[in-house]
Amino acid sequence: MRAELQIVLDSLEQMEREQLPQLLGELETIRATALMKMSAPSPLPQRDKLLTIESAADRMGVSTDYLYRNSKILPFTRRMGRKLLFSSVGIDAYINRSRRATA
Repeated sequence: MRAELQIVLDSLEQMEREQLPQLLGELETIRATALMKMSAPSPLPQRDKLLTIESAADRMGVSTDYLYRNSKILPFTRRMGRKLLFSSVGIDAYINRSRRATA
């Protein structure tokens, strides 16, 4: 049993009889929330598009020169022969990670 639930189970010994209906209501709220989460449809996977350097720079708010200079270290860079392309899903993940790191 999960430690969080074991604590609730252990606390039943000290609980007054009058407190039990409230506890049962709270447990029912947890159960219903878990059932809703289980039955919710899975989010659709985001479709990846390969962006040109101009589109990627615009999406990130940086210059094309920046992308050229850093393309080897950016994890969302895709090289097709001599052409540089950039993963839209990778850019979004990179931006989200950067925002969380600065928050």
